[in-house]
Amino acid sequence: MPALIPPPLSLYVHLPWCVRKCPYCDFNSHQARGALPFAAYVDALVADLDHDLPLAWGRTVHSVFFGGGTPSLFPAACIDAFLQAASARLRFAPGLEITLETNPGTTEHGRFADYLTAGVNRLSFGVQTFDDTVLATLGRIHDGAQAVAAVRQAQDAGYDNLNLDLMYALPGQTLAMAADDIDRAIALAPAHVSHYQLTLEPNTVFAARPPAGLPDEDAAWDMQEHCQRQLADAGYLQYEVSAYARPGRECAHNLNYWRFGDYLGVGAGAHGKLTLGAEQSVLRRWKHKHPAAWLASAGSPAAVGGDERIGLERLPFEFMLNALRLNGGFALADFEVRTGLPRSSIAEPLAEAGGRGWLDVGDARVRPTALGRRFGNDVIALFL
Repeated sequence: MPALIPPPLSLYVHLPWCVRKCPYCDFNSHQARGALPFAAYVDALVADLDHDLPLAWGRTVHSVFFGGGTPSLFPAACIDAFLQAASARLRFAPGLEITLETNPGTTEHGRFADYLTAGVNRLSFGVQTFDDTVLATLGRIHDGAQAVAAVRQAQDAGYDNLNLDLMYALPGQTLAMAADDIDRAIALAPAHVSHYQLTLEPNTVFAARPPAGLPDEDAAWDMQEHCQRQLADAGYLQYEVSAYARPGRECAHNLNYWRFGDYLGVGAGAHGKLTLGAEQSVLRRWKHKHPAAWLASAGSPAAVGGDERIGLERLPFEFMLNALRLNGGFALADFEVRTGLPRSSIAEPLAEAGGRGWLDVGDARVRPTALGRRFGNDVIALFL
């Protein structure tokens, strides 16, 4: 039986507030009402990290990601204060990637140069689309011109590692409109583009009241294929279902998720996954979602919403749920060290997926085929 060896470790920091909750959003985000408790929240983040530190003693952090909500609502001084506290408690790898999500609305972000000085070396812009009419339908507070201006401001401040989030199959969107979004994104020369389909998630406004004019499945597929070709022609390599990057500019933090790496999660509603080598087990932990309740208990066991040990029988599915999102697939040796299971434990579903033309199964590596990427959920279900 292979040993369960702790993989690379990342740090996820959740900052839960936004200016306005979007009708499609199912993230743990809360509309800001009045002055936000920035300093108190940072203190609570540090206390939350201290509480979880015993799960990661002596390990090196390879990436940090500030997600939300809209993390750029927080002043750069607060981001700096947390990073200093975290790097005093955990070993930060030299030159590690530190990402901050930001929205283009001019009322939301601080001075980009200050975030860069604080140590944030990658920004992820929630553009979604450059079409003003569709942006209004999506409940966004920016317009297309503000999105372009914000990206250029970040570049002028010294950022060269930028991601643009774009969505397709939006209300009233045509193939030409989706293609225009990609053209406008490429013109800004980001290092990375995330391009994913709008889905109506449960417990959102759009799920309860779907917007008019949503493209059907065939139209959505045409948009996806067309936009993939545009991005490829412009030098953006698709390395994951919805992620495209210039060579060498893939998102290190998300790659660690997809490779079944570990991550500490701090903040209201944050999730973490830790491999406990001494116990030969995998732990998932999540924090209470509501900011007020989490703030009141951060640093104590009461802030933990739940702990779950992932049983051996579930580890293949959990691994595949992530690894098969990658165009390059995974090494069978990595499956063994990240699950503690022999490759023979997945021989049967691998053979079935290979027989259906969904996976290319080699002696050392498994890769999804083009057909397998299209039927990704069916492939992953084989490992349940």
